[in-house]
Amino acid sequence: MPAILIAPDSFKGTLEAHEVCEIIGRAFKEVIKDCDITELPVADGGEGLCACLRRAAGGEMKKCEVSGVFGERMAAEYLMLPDMTAVIETASCAGLPLAGENKDPMRATTLGVGEQIAHAAACGAERILLGLGGSATNDCGAGMASALGWVFKDKNGREFVPAGGTLTDICDILPPENGLDIPVTAACDVDNPLYGERGAAYVFAPQKGADAEAVKILDGGLKNISDLIKAKLGIDVSLIPGAGAAGGMGAGTIAFLGGDLKRGIDIILDITEFDKKASECDLIITGEGRLDSQSVDGKVISGVAKRAAALGKKVITICGCAGDGYEKAREIGVSDMFFSCEKPKPHDELVKTCRDDLCNAAKKAALEIYETN
Repeated sequence: MPAILIAPDSFKGTLEAHEVCEIIGRAFKEVIKDCDITELPVADGGEGLCACLRRAAGGEMKKCEVSGVFGERMAAEYLMLPDMTAVIETASCAGLPLAGENKDPMRATTLGVGEQIAHAAACGAERILLGLGGSATNDCGAGMASALGWVFKDKNGREFVPAGGTLTDICDILPPENGLDIPVTAACDVDNPLYGERGAAYVFAPQKGADAEAVKILDGGLKNISDLIKAKLGIDVSLIPGAGAAGGMGAGTIAFLGGDLKRGIDIILDITEFDKKASECDLIITGEGRLDSQSVDGKVISGVAKRAAALGKKVITICGCAGDGYEKAREIGVSDMFFSCEKPKPHDELVKTCRDDLCNAAKKAALEIYETN
């Protein structure tokens, strides 16, 4: 009896990770009647982190009112695990979808993230796991820090809460009298530095709504706050891999929370006991909405494939579509790749057909693998 482990990410904008698991599992069962399916929906630190960990470890969703992307009040949730780890998604209040049609990293803030951290601490959290994916922001976590008592001043000594476009106005940084006294780990899925050609602004801000001029301003702001962090706090965050994650939240986690950065997918795979489950399987299936060159560098597919390879297990991907550099997946141990759509579809059409498309791709994969084996 073939034993198959299905461990995909969500297909952003169309399917949650658990739905992907169910569809692929059902398709394989139709083709290989006696296969044994284990479903393990995972995430890399962005949207879906709380849902993934709640399914794996239980816990309770906590509600609080915080500041949204542009400072508006909104309801947000985070997960309190049984061991009193608070799992907070940056995207829950500072996520790109929340910006709607008004994407603007010059104004977007992480203030609400800091408010969630404060709420979790007041509820007895003993540690924080902060997911950095999917942000609409580029403020280096300065908004988050402001909610936790950090003070930022301009050249006139005026206190203000910086956003991406006003990081250049910061002339002084003052730590809170009573800082956060619980450990923080940020789940990060990129290794970009804080600023420069590979930094947060140049690489990620355009997809958050920044034009060329705004990118220059944002990059200059990140360099300014980096220089001040080094001068005032004695911490050089400029070249730390992952410092540029979530518009500089990686650097902010280190500088303002005393935290550390870790690959989000590795955190998830450890908590969900992936290695144990994978060791008992013959085939491992992973996937995400778009397989491209970024998929092999810290994303779900990368983490799953590398661990599968280390265990000597066959791994395949079933993804929504292929992007530039998708072939690199073979370099990390992926033996076969299957896609729901050969050509891109408009989103309104995709949401109608994505389930059938994925099911058909999974059946094709099952047939080919079954015939091969």
